[in-house]
Amino acid sequence: MTATPTPDPLAVSARYVVIDIEGTTSAAGFILGDLYDYARPRLGSWLDDHADDPAIAEAREQVIHDAELASDATTDQIVAVLHEWMERDVKATPLKTVQGQIWAEGFERAEISSHFFDDVIPKLRDWYSHGVRFAVFSSGSVASQVPWFRHSPDGDLTGLITEFFDTVSAGPKKEAASYQAIADALGSTPGETVFFTDNPGEVAAAIDAGWQVVAFSREGEPFFEADFGAAAVVTSFDDVEVVLP
Repeated sequence: MTATPTPDPLAVSARYVVIDIEGTTSAAGFILGDLYDYARPRLGSWLDDHADDPAIAEAREQVIHDAELASDATTDQIVAVLHEWMERDVKATPLKTVQGQIWAEGFERAEISSHFFDDVIPKLRDWYSHGVRFAVFSSGSVASQVPWFRHSPDGDLTGLITEFFDTVSAGPKKEAASYQAIADALGSTPGETVFFTDNPGEVAAAIDAGWQVVAFSREGEPFFEADFGAAAVVTSFDDVEVVLP
């Protein structure tokens, strides 16, 4: 069944808006294209040059475990797995860890920049000015989320974000417990919290946790016209008005 877009505007009463990135605030094609292309040739050297970084050492061991490689697997073997995961867009935590560090350096060097749909940033600024607060929950690591918002086309947006969450700090995005953990961390009740996402599985998990959910069905994105169940469906941030309870 194809979801019918919710009439404009959709009124949402919430203290916190928790936002997904890929397909919701930003084009998935940009992330899977420009950013993946930037990270892909740098994976091997990053693993070797940062071998003493505990996060990288843990990511390396996790790849070996998850891919059932030999314990003494070479960097080339690990990179081959990471490349395969990237081709299949696998939301693997070790991949996100390594990519996140590479992207953070790329942002700082101004070699890459982030992307936001035109409707997103004006709404974030407007809602924030009226007391609404924001958090981010993405499968991308927090190390990549922060520079993504810091180097936006409209300047540094990190001042708008109370907290960043990923699958390490909060848990899998398709499990209700992750959303309860986020609400607890924010000091917000599920009923006062709304999740913006384009992923039907994430919609279901957040609803199971008692959250309000707004599903985004953007033309050209992976989940355009997906079945979002009982969730309200919009095509743009302009279709939503968030006010404090």
